[in-house]
Amino acid sequence: MLKTYTTKSRIFQRQYERRKRRRERRKRLICTILAIATIFLLVYAGCIGGKKLGEKISEIRYPVAYSSYITEYANDNNLDPYLVIALIKQESNFVADARSEYAGGLMQLTEVTAEEYAKKLGLTDYNYMDPETNIKIGCYVLASMIKKYDNIDTALAAYNAGVGNVDNWLKNPDYSSDGKTLYYIPFSETRHYVKKVNQYIEIYKTQAVIQSDNRKDE
Repeated sequence: MLKTYTTKSRIFQRQYERRKRRRERRKRLICTILAIATIFLLVYAGCIGGKKLGEKISEIRYPVAYSSYITEYANDNNLDPYLVIALIKQESNFVADARSEYAGGLMQLTEVTAEEYAKKLGLTDYNYMDPETNIKIGCYVLASMIKKYDNIDTALAAYNAGVGNVDNWLKNPDYSSDGKTLYYIPFSETRHYVKKVNQYIEIYKTQAVIQSDNRKDE
């Protein structure tokens, strides 16, 4: 009787241990699945959060303000709005009251240039530092230079370094082979300027940007 009981006890013990091992395997499997699911969710959330953070950083680095003024006066002068946006980014980074040694405003106009082109536009009582006025005059100046040189890069060089310098460079075979386009710009600042404006054009065509209300930014 004792032997029979002992045999049954061992059988029950083995069955219990097998059930225990199965429960432990199921538990480990469930824990593994939960861990994988948690990792997946964290990675997914990180990707989404990272994307949104990247977009926010992009918006900060590449903002657009006064967009309706830019669109209006770019269209009035047959200019690519992205060109105007890129130029303003390089000139003032959309700071309306930005000033350098000689120029001011969003498109960094000198008082002399603003006065010359304001007359051509029929403006009498004006403030060239006003955002709308600055963009209006600046777009007209840029369009005039593109018309004069029939080349955007040459026009950008003239916008930065002045028409007199560019005209002299075009006459120099070291800088121009045809007298119309510049294959080398002797001023390093102007070379960098033209390069950066072109880079910004491509960036703004692909980046999500802030479209700010004009009056809000004034």
